[in-house]
Amino acid sequence: MKKGYLSEYFVGIAVKTLSLVEANKAKSNQHEYNGISSLKGIFGTEKRTFDSSFIYMNDEDDDPVIDTGKLTWYDARANHPTRSEYRMYFTTTQVSMCASEGDMLFIGLRPNDTVLVIVAENGSTVCNQLKWLFGVDNFEEDNISFTTRRDLYTEHDRLTFTSRLILEQLGVSVGYSEDIFLDDMVKKFGTNFPSTSDFSTYARETLPDINALDDPDLVLMKWVEREELLFRTFEKYIVSARLEEGFRGDVEGFFKFSLSAHNRRKSRAGHALENHVEQLFISRHIMYGRNVITENRSKPDFIFPSIEAYHDPNFDAQKLTMLGVKSTCKDRWRQVISEADKINEKHLLTLEAAISQNQMNEMRERKVQLVIPKSIHDTYSDGQRECLMSVENFIEILSFRQRAIYYGHQN
Repeated sequence: MKKGYLSEYFVGIAVKTLSLVEANKAKSNQHEYNGISSLKGIFGTEKRTFDSSFIYMNDEDDDPVIDTGKLTWYDARANHPTRSEYRMYFTTTQVSMCASEGDMLFIGLRPNDTVLVIVAENGSTVCNQLKWLFGVDNFEEDNISFTTRRDLYTEHDRLTFTSRLILEQLGVSVGYSEDIFLDDMVKKFGTNFPSTSDFSTYARETLPDINALDDPDLVLMKWVEREELLFRTFEKYIVSARLEEGFRGDVEGFFKFSLSAHNRRKSRAGHALENHVEQLFISRHIMYGRNVITENRSKPDFIFPSIEAYHDPNFDAQKLTMLGVKSTCKDRWRQVISEADKINEKHLLTLEAAISQNQMNEMRERKVQLVIPKSIHDTYSDGQRECLMSVENFIEILSFRQRAIYYGHQN
């Protein structure tokens, strides 16, 4: 096991495409995965039954389908003197009922001898993310035999902000905190979270060596990663204190507290990203309006150069720009389409990794241009990268249009 790498969380990974008999219960009741000879390198040669977590994921549902069950690895011809026939039996779960032919199957053996089984809709963004995470980007999607990886400590397997986010979507708890900041946060904020704006400001202040005018892609990710680290550290402190206090049989109170913590995580990430993006604009003296109202009371994240210019019938619409900011996309990216009718091409800044080709094609058809920090570009294919815009590229466009507006007003 190597700290800071995927090997800290998985002993080995196997991936294949589900065949009809593996996925369709009307066609087969075998409850076994096929093409498994290569799994001996991960699971050995002795019969073993593993406690397993099962997850089904696609791009349409915000929450994955999760269930528990068993996987049994065994040699069906163990008593034969010369032949062996290894099989992997799985119990029926909600996940196996969701699976379809052609879906991608990922099986990961954990260091604690449990197994994580993930079924992902083929061609989906989440499937692309899993292939990138596990280093099987080039896996042939029609391959119904397993491809395996065991040495999960290459440079690709080093944990990054992006890989940690994907792991946590799988329910894999990634130890991500730094107590060196805790005393200062408790002194500054007490035992309650401050506003997201104040917390974002504090996160930037803990990085005094970062110059906001440097490479905006790098600066943005440094700010975002630092706030995530601080948030997890402070959250761990607050939640642990509340759990130690106990709920004294107040089940409803426990669920309310749990839901509040979960919702805070989800809502904070998007707002924090907006805060740091806004600071990039402020540091470069870029004019903008944030969360201003356009048609039908829509509230785009950012309008450039201002909402007054947007509503001015005499202002050149070609010099208007709109930016939506979403830490993750899924189907929510479509919200930006109707948020500023006067602007033909919308820009969308996101930290989403490995968006599917189908979704990117639809974005282009709807004239939505993706803006993605450079460090996340490597999760995309070579062809996709050509269609991505970096944060630096986007700021250059804003600066050019602002100069055009300024000099135009001087004429």
